[in-house]
Amino acid sequence: MASALSMNRYDATCPNVEPIVAKVVRDATSRDKTVPATLLRMHFHDCFIRGCDGSILLESRGGNKAERDAPPNKSLHAFYVIEAAKRAVEAVCPAVVSCADILAFAARDAVVLSGGPRWDVPKGRKDGRTSKASETSTLPSPAFNVSQLEKSFALRGLSPQELVALIGAHTLGFAHCSSFEKRIRNFNSTHDVDPTLRPSFAGALRGACPLKNKPPNAGVAMDPSSTTFDTNHYKFILNRQALFASDQSLLTAPQTKALVYKFATSKRAFHTAFAKAMIKMSSLNGGQEIRKDCRFVN
Repeated sequence: MASALSMNRYDATCPNVEPIVAKVVRDATSRDKTVPATLLRMHFHDCFIRGCDGSILLESRGGNKAERDAPPNKSLHAFYVIEAAKRAVEAVCPAVVSCADILAFAARDAVVLSGGPRWDVPKGRKDGRTSKASETSTLPSPAFNVSQLEKSFALRGLSPQELVALIGAHTLGFAHCSSFEKRIRNFNSTHDVDPTLRPSFAGALRGACPLKNKPPNAGVAMDPSSTTFDTNHYKFILNRQALFASDQSLLTAPQTKALVYKFATSKRAFHTAFAKAMIKMSSLNGGQEIRKDCRFVN
């Protein structure tokens, strides 16, 4: 049963929860500038499976392989930040704030620290008791076309406008070669390289992702300002320099193409739409309890 969210859920029971979480996120980011991108992706990947229920935070146990150990989540490395924030919150108000809420706060703080918009996070999510690696196959793929993307988001109640706004999160972070390699070699029977990719950019990607002796974590930054929450990602889509086929495909439908142009040229429009879309996405909920430790069910 999804719990109703409210803005003032912790006013009486844990009034300082948000500053406590924000400080942990800020301290972690000062030591590792890749933390914000990871926290934002973690929240997104959490919400898209069983609603925002902290299921991505659970560790694999016994014979159960959890979401965090599935291929799409293998490169998420900031679980320690959420665990540290949970410990700090538990020390002040034990058994009050869910791990799912802490992750939602941390994702918002990650965006703010990177120069993006601030929004009020609705509160009162419950933590889920189920986490299955196999369910991550329902996450949108970087190989999706625009109709597959729209369908994936619509299943979560998110509109094409919210889809285009949320894809702007790709302004932060790093992509492994595996997420775009099919576009730069042996693309199809007629093209070696995806024709929607700018040739000079494809050449640079081939250099970063060699066929032989490729380092295990080879890849490239999502955009040259990959720690700043800006409109550059949309500009790169328009310039045929999006790493993911899914992002490039936004130009193949009139509605999503118009939104890419709009967000590329107006930071205010992007920030406003992104904040609204995050509130909506983060309100998908389906948990049952308030975990004591984010890694394990109670």
